[in-house]
Amino acid sequence: MKTIITIQHTQSIHHTNGMVGSWTDWNLSELGKIQAGNIGRKLSRELRDKNFVMYSSDLARARQTAEIVGKQLGITPILRRELRERNLGRCVGKSVQWLRENMECQEKTVDDRMFPDAESRRDVWNRLDPFFKEIFSNKEENLMIVSHGDLLSIFNAMWLGLRVESLNEFEIYGLAGGVSYMFQNDDGKRFVKRISDMSYCLD
Repeated sequence: MKTIITIQHTQSIHHTNGMVGSWTDWNLSELGKIQAGNIGRKLSRELRDKNFVMYSSDLARARQTAEIVGKQLGITPILRRELRERNLGRCVGKSVQWLRENMECQEKTVDDRMFPDAESRRDVWNRLDPFFKEIFSNKEENLMIVSHGDLLSIFNAMWLGLRVESLNEFEIYGLAGGVSYMFQNDDGKRFVKRISDMSYCLD
């Protein structure tokens, strides 16, 4: 059996100042640090009899979330570039308003890119796929993944055994600070226990 807990990074400064997240190194806000501490404390109580391996995006807001949660659990995060948020190309470092006014392509399919130098959803799928296969081929039974909203929506589709094109029709998208529980039984069937549970953020 394999248990996977995913955590979407908590509130970042870019959530409050109108800037694009993507491949920027925005830090957590003060509220985000509190939320991460709350998640860590609650998970430490639930998981005190289990040993987990934690993987995290190397971008600051995810890394800081992972470090705060990991401190409560006695875990050192393993940083992976594959878990980064989607690269939005030339709008990285710009405001959300700038993005809306200068977007070169409206994304209607998984192959569309907002800008020529941005990643499409399929690009992110292909970036994540080797990592996804890796964690199911190794012997680690309990894993924790700290990442970003767009990346985790793609992870959710992979977990459900969907094709990348399914993202043209629907997706399962979480919120900042959401905690999801999934497990695969010994017969290989995958289950979702909860998606983007925000109660972990609360004191």
